[in-house]
Amino acid sequence: MDENPAVGQEMVTTPEEQPQPHPLVCNKYRRILLVGFAFSLFAAALGLGVYSHLQKTADPWTSQWKSAGPPCLSPACLRASQLFSVAMDPFSHPCDYYLFACGTGGSYASEEGHSIKRVFNEDNTELDKKREARTGGIVRMRRETDFQGESDGSQVKFPDRKSALLKTIKEILEAPEEGVSGNAAEQKAKKYFKTCMDAESPEKVGSKPFLTLIEQLGGWAVSKGMNRTDFNSTLALLMGQYSTFPFFSVYAGSDSSKEQAASSQHYIQIDEPYFQFPIDWNSKTQKSKASTRYLRPFYMSCGQYLALLGVPSNETTQHCGLYISLSTTLALGTSPLSYRLSQKLLYHRITIQELQTLAPAIDWLACLQATFQPLPINQSDLVLVHNLPYIMQMSQTISKWQIQHEMMGTRPLHTYMIFSLLHTLIPALDSRFFQTMRNFSIATGDTQEEIPRWLRCIQQTERGFDALLSHAIKERHAQNEAEELIHDVYLSLKKKLTGLSWRDDRSSAFILNKTKSLNPRLSTKTNNLSHAELNHLYAEVVLSEEDFFSNYLQMLALEQKSRSRLLSHGTQTEGLSITPSISGNDIIIPVGMFVSPFFHSSYPRALNYGTLGSLMAKDLLHLLLPDIHMQANNPGSESMCIWTHYLSVTKDPGRVDTFSLSPFEQQEVWVQYTALQVALDWIPCGEWVP
Repeated sequence: MDENPAVGQEMVTTPEEQPQPHPLVCNKYRRILLVGFAFSLFAAALGLGVYSHLQKTADPWTSQWKSAGPPCLSPACLRASQLFSVAMDPFSHPCDYYLFACGTGGSYASEEGHSIKRVFNEDNTELDKKREARTGGIVRMRRETDFQGESDGSQVKFPDRKSALLKTIKEILEAPEEGVSGNAAEQKAKKYFKTCMDAESPEKVGSKPFLTLIEQLGGWAVSKGMNRTDFNSTLALLMGQYSTFPFFSVYAGSDSSKEQAASSQHYIQIDEPYFQFPIDWNSKTQKSKASTRYLRPFYMSCGQYLALLGVPSNETTQHCGLYISLSTTLALGTSPLSYRLSQKLLYHRITIQELQTLAPAIDWLACLQATFQPLPINQSDLVLVHNLPYIMQMSQTISKWQIQHEMMGTRPLHTYMIFSLLHTLIPALDSRFFQTMRNFSIATGDTQEEIPRWLRCIQQTERGFDALLSHAIKERHAQNEAEELIHDVYLSLKKKLTGLSWRDDRSSAFILNKTKSLNPRLSTKTNNLSHAELNHLYAEVVLSEEDFFSNYLQMLALEQKSRSRLLSHGTQTEGLSITPSISGNDIIIPVGMFVSPFFHSSYPRALNYGTLGSLMAKDLLHLLLPDIHMQANNPGSESMCIWTHYLSVTKDPGRVDTFSLSPFEQQEVWVQYTALQVALDWIPCGEWVP
């Protein structure tokens, strides 16, 4: 794609002769500058925190702090120090950088401008080179930033928040046992993770565990040894014991519709299932259909699965043909989320008895009782359906196929359910099954790198041991200091909002009352559980040292119990979550946010507030004020002031400055800057300045 050759070259032109910038060039530089600006603010927060820590541990003759404290030499602080270097923080007078206030119309002193210029220019030049080398000249927003180590010059990667959380969970699961009893919950989680990481164990047994399970479930028509024929009893068994939902998905969650947004009550929710192949949507006819170009690879993968299960090749044609035909027929009733939103198909309230009348092919009460056992589920209970037309079409399809094919002995509905179970259990089978699934995924255009085994094992462990891991993270990382940070950041945020210039009294009253009525708190519902209570929660789990397949089945059973707890208690652990959410009158702050290097109880206060505090404030602003640019004047005026100043101190001969920020971009600049102000509101300037 050609760009304007004049861009980046020195030319002598009058203002009238200055060529108009190419829109593609403007967009490119806009993306680059927005990325640079966001990174710079975050780097500033990190740099200020680390600057505080490093200066406090420096030579006392060259660094005398007004409120100096003892050096932080905890393992967490030492690890954080390895991720940062003094070179990352170019501030000689860090407070000066934040003294200019665009909202008050203040002017910029030359000393302040000098400090800012060194911040942006020195940090971003090398960073942009690295990004361009990785992306072929196109700078993309990445969630991982590279820094240079200060000791040996080797590259040190500062992780994004998700990676930091996963690393923390991995450390918990790999930590050596220290006096934990043989039936302790944490030891069971570690044993599950260990057997999951053993890649050789599934290879030794091949497909035998799955074939044995099929026999226990009554066989299937593919092997001509089927002795269980009741459709609904098989479906209820798969949903309840194996977390497999072939024809529709079921989960517990709150009603997020506008009418019920403030409620924390959880309901049974029913939605479309996950299909193994891509589905095309025709916006003109408003109909879905399976992507025909992927049906042949889908058919081939079906045959490969059957071959791995020992089915003769002459038996695969009929069963794979029926499997694909049923799959594509069911897909006709699906629709994308945007369409369902426009047609108000989401959060349709209906009783189980009413649903039974509209979709009679499914024994809804039996299936939902199995899914949420031992909770009492009744015909009069309300459920939320997110695509009732699909559910009705699915029921009609099942009834039709039962009449047409069941008498022939091919049992395609049962075969379809067994294939769904196979896809659920592929992570516990030998690598041939995973590779078959991966090959089909690549054939459909999936170019993402394969997820490493350790990450898959962490995700599986979290599915079954979510309460344990959430408790372990809080116990190790998010103690009293976390509660204090949440309180302080939210208090400062409310104070900041009261000082905004609102466009009308209605917006002001609504936002301020909303923030006053909400109560931020940590997400984990296991805050007060003792180790004995956690052990009781997982008392029935008995894991094998070598049989990962049976361990995986127990993980699915634990997932079912977690699903039932969510429906009954109305709160859930957010083990792998890193963003706040609203539930009723509570703002749920995930315990997963409080992990190093972003937070640790042994960190200096400045580091915790400068890093995680600013990130939390940004998340809260996005959560509470998604449309602030339409409700207050500050995002527009302050962001343009900040942006103009940023452009003036990052002047590049090859950059085009004629573009302006969209309202959304203005809001994002304001959010980044305001979040930093909110977080640093609790750090006296004396803690920053020598």
